[in-house]
Amino acid sequence: MTTSPFPLPADDRARSPHTGYTRAHWEAAADGLLDAAWKWATPGRALLDLPGRPSRSGVRSDGLEGYARTFLTAAFRVAGAEGKDPHNWLERYADGLTAGTRTPGRDDTESWPLILDHTVFGQPMVESASVAIGLRLTRPWLWDRLDAATQDRAEQWLRGALRHTPAPNNWYLFPFSVAGFLESVGRGDAETARARQRALDLLEVWYRGEGWYADGDARAFDHYNGWALHLYPVLDAYLSGDAELSAHYGARLSEHLESFSLMFGADGAPLHFGRSLTYRFAAGAAVGMGAVSGHTPLAPGVSRRLISGSLRYFLERGSAGDDGLLSLGWHGPHDATLQVYSGPASPYWASKAFVALLAPPEHPLWTAEEEPAPSEGPDRVLSLPSPGLLVQSTRADGIVRLHNHGSDHLRPHEGDSAELSDPLYARLAYSTATGPTASANTADNHLSIRVGGSRSSRARIRPMGAGHGEGWGWAASWHRPAFPEGAPMVPGLRVESVTVARGRYELRVHRILGAPAGARAELTGWATDPGGAVRSALLGLHGWPEKEDVRAPQGTAYTRWALLPRLGAEVEGTDVLVALASLTAGTDAGPLGDAVSRVEVNGETVTVRWADDGSTTRIGFAPLEVVHTR
Repeated sequence: MTTSPFPLPADDRARSPHTGYTRAHWEAAADGLLDAAWKWATPGRALLDLPGRPSRSGVRSDGLEGYARTFLTAAFRVAGAEGKDPHNWLERYADGLTAGTRTPGRDDTESWPLILDHTVFGQPMVESASVAIGLRLTRPWLWDRLDAATQDRAEQWLRGALRHTPAPNNWYLFPFSVAGFLESVGRGDAETARARQRALDLLEVWYRGEGWYADGDARAFDHYNGWALHLYPVLDAYLSGDAELSAHYGARLSEHLESFSLMFGADGAPLHFGRSLTYRFAAGAAVGMGAVSGHTPLAPGVSRRLISGSLRYFLERGSAGDDGLLSLGWHGPHDATLQVYSGPASPYWASKAFVALLAPPEHPLWTAEEEPAPSEGPDRVLSLPSPGLLVQSTRADGIVRLHNHGSDHLRPHEGDSAELSDPLYARLAYSTATGPTASANTADNHLSIRVGGSRSSRARIRPMGAGHGEGWGWAASWHRPAFPEGAPMVPGLRVESVTVARGRYELRVHRILGAPAGARAELTGWATDPGGAVRSALLGLHGWPEKEDVRAPQGTAYTRWALLPRLGAEVEGTDVLVALASLTAGTDAGPLGDAVSRVEVNGETVTVRWADDGSTTRIGFAPLEVVHTR
């Protein structure tokens, strides 16, 4: 771990016994991040051209991204201080707005790119939402002080978001946010009303229950739930004072936080799962928004524990380098974490975490004593049938694991293609202490079928169910093994996967159907640094005669080089395979073989007796049934 790259107040362990952070730390972090970024501004202050490789949208769009995303930090910082702006951040953003909107689309030093369809370098539409929200938050101290001509030019640029096509997912909340700002300053009309209603209608389509939205029409469930799909409508309702919208979307946010609050490790790390992980501590935005709006099931001290733990986790692990700039990666730079749309300023969507500063200093979020995070309580297993997720936390090491049986990030029209398999979604499990291996290395936490020398991938995930009881839970899904382009598909081949979580243990049961002669099944476990504190174990309980350790030289977001266990077996027709996995940093973890006293496989029914208390888990297929008895 490193120290923060910019000065922070001394820890306050009386008020914040877990993290030491207070509201003053959040203000200092905001100022430090802004100061570092503004060193790279253009002379007219319209673009922040941060150093690094450009995104696919190009350098000019990246410069706008730098302006817009840091503007969010400044806006939350100043609005939360009721207009106090000791560093004159808003003066800089006002200058930049004036320069950037003077001749939009021109190829010069300051002009902002036009907002076009998402298929035509559409990134400016994303940034328009941050500009609009920043202006809305700081209206008395920035917008209201602009001359009328500049206001008109800014409106015309922003309206590009209302007149072009967003990507078919959370992007519809960008014109929604632009329209909300325009209406808040008396510039609403039929065009703004349509943009807002379209987004609200889509939210109803995408809401799947239990506080979880799909990010589009398919089954993408990830951190975009918190930092986009919940944040934008609840923030809009909070700023407008719309009680009806606040109650509707606030209730969903509160339900989301019931499960999402468990997805932070005891060290503050959010789950390493899904795309855009370079946004890092933005994962706490939904927690902060819940506290600010009052739509949260969490005590104020728990909320602060979660958001401050996440902020401190990243600041102490090199997310901001010696120059104070957020890098493209997780701890430090990490290419395998990134998407092609990421540019040097992309990490500054982390700004969304600073929504917590809208709670004034006297708010319980800042005055209450910190309380333990949910992952610091008793061991828990929580199933979420709507998104098809199973969450498992262990108090001994503070690690949270997510077993994925429902989120795949494929669009509705896309099929089972190996080229569409994404390491950030396709694996069976993710955690707060490990990252997936890169696509060029052996896949961790994966059941693959080898046919003719080609290994299969998991692309589209079909959930089969999930449930939990006291101290245990399960989730199940199936997929069609997808082989690399050029390799023959295998008709009738299907893999059904069941995970049962109990304590630190993960019972992994797979039924393979339609395996051709000569096929081979391989199951991998967690990828870890063999010399590190976090340890991975994988034990075959039935049908796995072979075991080996496999290297992943490209490592993960947590380690430069990784090792993962792998089981192997020859399969043909229908086979049922049973294994026990574990990821732990506890010092008292015994051998996996001691956890189970008996395993029986009778046809397609698996019965496992646990050694500690004699309880039994029975898994049956066709139809699927998972029962745990004491």
